[in-house]
Amino acid sequence: MRTVFWVAILLVLAAAGWLAWALIAPTAPFAQTIVLLHPGYSTRRIAAELKKNGIIRSEDAFILWHYFRRGRSLKAGEYLFEKSANAIEIQRRLARGDVYFHTVLVPEGFTMFDIARAVEAAGLGPAQDFLKVAQSDTGLIADIAPSAQSLEGYLFPDTYQFSRMMSMEAMATAMVCQFRVVAQQIGLIQSPAGQDPEHSSNEPASTEPAKSGHICPSIISNVSVPNSGTAPNSLERTVTMASIVEKETAVPDERPLVASVYDNRLQKKIALDADPSVIYAELLAGSYTGALHHEDMQFKSPYNTYTHAGLPPGPIANPGKSSLEAAMHPAQSDYYYFVADAAGHHRFARTIEEHDKNVAAYRRAMRGQ
Repeated sequence: MRTVFWVAILLVLAAAGWLAWALIAPTAPFAQTIVLLHPGYSTRRIAAELKKNGIIRSEDAFILWHYFRRGRSLKAGEYLFEKSANAIEIQRRLARGDVYFHTVLVPEGFTMFDIARAVEAAGLGPAQDFLKVAQSDTGLIADIAPSAQSLEGYLFPDTYQFSRMMSMEAMATAMVCQFRVVAQQIGLIQSPAGQDPEHSSNEPASTEPAKSGHICPSIISNVSVPNSGTAPNSLERTVTMASIVEKETAVPDERPLVASVYDNRLQKKIALDADPSVIYAELLAGSYTGALHHEDMQFKSPYNTYTHAGLPPGPIANPGKSSLEAAMHPAQSDYYYFVADAAGHHRFARTIEEHDKNVAAYRRAMRGQ
């Protein structure tokens, strides 16, 4: 009887020692290890994935500890393991939902094609999958841009942090939400009654990158929708103008002047002759070669502002805040032309003769480089 007792004691001690070893002794992955824990995974399935990837020592010990803790459920997501940690620390991390995010940088002036490539480069999925959403999911902006043919112009430039657990639709939604937040702040769309955009809990992603948990604020625009189902409203016109301004100059101080040139040409019914619109037309057709030539100015497309008067049917890029503000409040000028000055800025002109002189000066400067 005494022998049985001591055997039982030894077995208990051995089990306790094994459990302590499995839970407390840290493990170190051989290299950076990514583990994807999908929604719906059971605790046992999660433990199996961690064990298979060398993150924990024992599935059973991990499960026992989790149920002993009776804490929060383990969160689905993408987890990066690169440092030594024990099973207790791993369980706490999964309970917190300390998931790994991929950074997607969207500079001002990026097109939806550029953004799609950035999403793919961040390891979040094929560019074509994001592009398909950007070209079709216009329901995200139907209340503010009912004539929009894509999400172009409304995927706000910023720094985002996304997980591979997110869908392409969720990523596009986060960018559109950020557009709405900024548009409220600058008065392009009106805040819901009683909400002050300056004190909204939804801050721009520039202060803290948007993450997968970002929830689109319930923003209802008070912009009037046109009677025609095809005519763009004032917001759409502003975003389209801002996108052209964004592509024409990277100098914030010049943007109101550039906007004034195009505004003056629109009022006089003069073709905008914006080179970026031709580039975008060819991007849509899949024929852009990386450079414009003289014959490209006759490219057949409603986006070609050399051959079609007025604004193009929609934005040709995704403008930032200063370009949106410039389109909303163009400078008061009598300029109708501008050209680069070979130093990163532009020279503005009132007449074609003055403009031709500026073009000649630009060409001389370029030859002298």
